[in-house]
Amino acid sequence: MQNKLKLALAVAMTSAVLVGCSSNNVKPAKPNPLPKISQQQGLSLVFSHSASSSNAAEALRLQLDSQQGQVFAINPDGQVFAYQGKKQVWKSKLSKQELTAGVEAGEGIVVVGSRKGQLFALDQASGEQKWTAQLSGAILSPSLIQNGRVVSIANDGTVFAHDTATGQQVWTYKLPHVQFSLRGQPAPVALDNRTVLIASANAYIYALDIISGVPRFQRRVAISDGRSDIQRLIDINGDPVVAGQYIVTSSFQGQVTVTDIASQRVAWSEDVSSTQRPEVSEDYVFISTSDGKLNAYKLNTGELVWQNDSLLNRQLSNPVLLGQNLVVGDLDGVLHVLDPASGQLIGRAKTSGEVSSLRVIDNQLYVATRKGALSIWQTR
Repeated sequence: MQNKLKLALAVAMTSAVLVGCSSNNVKPAKPNPLPKISQQQGLSLVFSHSASSSNAAEALRLQLDSQQGQVFAINPDGQVFAYQGKKQVWKSKLSKQELTAGVEAGEGIVVVGSRKGQLFALDQASGEQKWTAQLSGAILSPSLIQNGRVVSIANDGTVFAHDTATGQQVWTYKLPHVQFSLRGQPAPVALDNRTVLIASANAYIYALDIISGVPRFQRRVAISDGRSDIQRLIDINGDPVVAGQYIVTSSFQGQVTVTDIASQRVAWSEDVSSTQRPEVSEDYVFISTSDGKLNAYKLNTGELVWQNDSLLNRQLSNPVLLGQNLVVGDLDGVLHVLDPASGQLIGRAKTSGEVSSLRVIDNQLYVATRKGALSIWQTR
C-alpha cells in the first residue's frame, strides 16, 4: 500500500513547507482579514444539503451532481440522495463504511466510492443499487462516467475501468509507485470521447484509451529541485483541465503548465505551488496558490496578467468562472467574487465550513465544504 495512505502529510508536514520554515515552534501564517469591498456582486442560495463533516486532514471529495433536472447528494455515512428542486425523490443507504468520493452521475447511474475501495453504482431514477465493485485501495476522488465506462482511481495508484451497465471490470492500469505524496487524488478527466486523462503524484499526466485502457501518451508537466523528500513533493492534486488545444495542470511545489495536445510539448510553464484545479477561460488561466494568492495568466503565452494577494493564507479552494465572474472559497466558508479581467474583489457570500471544492454546472455554482454543507448558488 502506498505511503500516501499512511502519511497525514497533507496538513501536518506540508503546512511547514507552505510557510517556508523548518522550526517546530513556528506557527502557520495567520490568514489575512477579509478585505473591504466597495461594491457588492452577491450570490443567492438555490439549494442546500447537510452531510456529515470531515476531518480537516482528510481528503474527501464529496460533491453534488446534476442530471436531467435532478440533483444528487452524498453523505459520508453511506447515504446517497436525489432531489427534484427541494423535494427528495429517493434516498439509498449503501454501506456502513465511510463514503469518501462522489457523487458522479451519467449514463443512467450515480457512482460513489468508499474508504475501503468499494465502488457503488445506483440507478438514477430509483436509487436502486445496480452493482458494486471492489478496488485495491481507498477511493479519494470522483469517478468519470463516459462511453460505457466508469473510470476510477484507487489510492494505491491503480486505475480501474468498469462497464457502466454491468459493473464488470474491463481493464486496469497501474501508475508508477511514488514513495511520498500528499493524501488525495485528482479525478480522471475526459480528453475526448475516447480518451481519459489521469494525473499522478509523480507530476506526469497519462492519456489512456477509455475503451481498452491502452496508453496513448504520457507527459511530465512539472519538476522539483528540492533537497529533502518533503521539498521534492510535487503532486498534481487538482484535476487537469482540457481547454481547446491545451491541457492545463498545476502542482504542489511545482508549476502551472500548459501542454499542447497535438505536439505533446509544453507550451509554457511558470513556477507556482498549488494543490487546486486551475480554471481556464478562452484567454486566461486562473490559479489559487498554496499561500492564498490568485494569479491570472494569458492562456497562449503564460504572461502574468494580474495577481490578487488580499486573501493570503486563507486556504483558497479552486477558482471557477460563474457567468462573468470568478469565484473562490476559503477556510471560513466565504465565497469571494472577483472581476476576472482585473482580479478586483467585487462581492462575497457565506456558507458553512472550509470550502473544499467548487464546480459550475448549467451556470450555477456547486459548493462543498469540510463541514458537510453541499449547496448550489447563482448570481443575483
